[in-house]
Amino acid sequence: MAEHRRLNILDDDDGDDPILSVVNIIDVFLVIIAVLLVAVMENPINPFALQNAVVIKDPGEATMEMIVKKGNELKRYKSSGQIGEGQGAKAGTAYRLKDGSMIYVPE
Repeated sequence: MAEHRRLNILDDDDGDDPILSVVNIIDVFLVIIAVLLVAVMENPINPFALQNAVVIKDPGEATMEMIVKKGNELKRYKSSGQIGEGQGAKAGTAYRLKDGSMIYVPE
C-alpha cells in the first residue's frame, strides 16, 4: 500500500506544467499594462484628455520650457534666457495674497 501512495505522488505533474508559468507571466504583463494605461491617462498633456493644459518645465531657469495644450494641438515655447523689451502700456496690477494666490486687477 505504501508503494501505491508513492506512485500517486510521482504521477502528479501539475508542478512541472510549463503552461502554468506562461499564465503567470501573462498575468504580470496585464498588471503592468493596466498601470501604464492609468499613468498615461493621468498625464496633463495626454492626447486623449479633453481639458486644456499648460506645463512649465524648469521654471526660472535658462532652459525653461512651456508646453501649451489646446484641444488636440500642442505648442512648445522655449526660453532664450534673455529679457525681452518692447513698447506698450501698463495693463493692470497683480497682487499676491497671503495664501499664495495671485489676483490681477486690470486698469
